[in-house]
Amino acid sequence: MELITMRSLKSLKSLTISPVLIGIIAIAACSSPTPETKSSPSNPIPTPANTIEPTKATATKNIDKVSEKPSDKTSENHGKPNQGGQVVEVGAYHLELVAINEDGGVHIDLFLQNGSDHSPIPDAKVSAQVQLPNGTKKSLDMPYKADGKHYGALLSETIAGEYKVVILSEIKGEKINGRFAFKR
Repeated sequence: MELITMRSLKSLKSLTISPVLIGIIAIAACSSPTPETKSSPSNPIPTPANTIEPTKATATKNIDKVSEKPSDKTSENHGKPNQGGQVVEVGAYHLELVAINEDGGVHIDLFLQNGSDHSPIPDAKVSAQVQLPNGTKKSLDMPYKADGKHYGALLSETIAGEYKVVILSEIKGEKINGRFAFKR
């Protein structure tokens, strides 16, 4: 009787571990940014020389609740960077952050789009909270740039190291937030 119980426990243990490992692999695969370079003509052109190395991105639906559920994959480019930046899919939304080195700082662009067709969302309220490598925090308002169909701001910092960025956006009363990081 004890032999049967031990075998049953080992079998149950292996069934429990497999889904956990699959979940971890899926999350890791979805959160890995893919460096590509593509931009619209009205934006600074991201090139390997001026595009900042992305390090990680995560999503939050509400500031207190973390959600990494991708929305329906109806588009071929769903979850992929269209502008060469880091992508976070939050519910029905596609957030893509592009950080570009400029004289005197870093230009931060956020492409806030509908997840299904990647059409721009021009009427959101967007800001960025940036933690500098030395621990200092800065807040930036990110107005909409109609010519480039994105939100943007210049962070006038040149400190080397990792920058952590939390994008706070409100779309028709719904809070959609994304966490990103890049190295300068």
